[in-house]
Amino acid sequence: MHGWLQKHREKLGAVGFTSLLFAILFSAMFFQLRRPQPAPIVISAVAPPPKPTTAATVTPLPIRVYVSGAVLRPGVYALPWYGRVEDAVAAAGGSAADADLSRVNLALRLRDEQQIYVPGRAEAVTPVLPTAPPLTSSTDMSRTPGQKININTASAAELEALPGVGPVLSQRIIDYRQANGPFGRLEDIKKVKGIGDKTFEDLKDLIATE
Repeated sequence: MHGWLQKHREKLGAVGFTSLLFAILFSAMFFQLRRPQPAPIVISAVAPPPKPTTAATVTPLPIRVYVSGAVLRPGVYALPWYGRVEDAVAAAGGSAADADLSRVNLALRLRDEQQIYVPGRAEAVTPVLPTAPPLTSSTDMSRTPGQKININTASAAELEALPGVGPVLSQRIIDYRQANGPFGRLEDIKKVKGIGDKTFEDLKDLIATE
């Protein structure tokens, strides 16, 4: 036996070294697998903050109307430009007990410097600048030569009297000022769809904003 060990000593030493190396590698792999893995690093894109809006909001100035007749507090009142006659009567304290509101168009849109007169039941006719009824067509309107049409207060029929303006375009003008407020300059009418430079050249001497 001693002789056999002497003869195979080198082989036994190589086998023992190989076994030891294998045990070390196995232990290292075992501990590597048992060790908790760190959470993956997630890089998220950060959205830039929204840029502040620089466009200023234009708020139309209030208009002033004179309310008189059978109301509780006759006088001059400042009202929003989109107001109606009904709003003007309410601002004057409401109608008096003897008011005849059947002769007043409460749904009529207000305009600057307008006078609203509420008649009494005992009155035969409506005095003091009654509200003119709206024109039914452009042919019904008689305009003084040289008199310009106010595009901020004109009715659809008055606008249709302008060259190149028909029912569709006149309604667009009214819709635009109702949504955006009165026109500040004559050139602002070109913001209405359908009115270009050529149409504006035909209109600029016939229209006004005040």
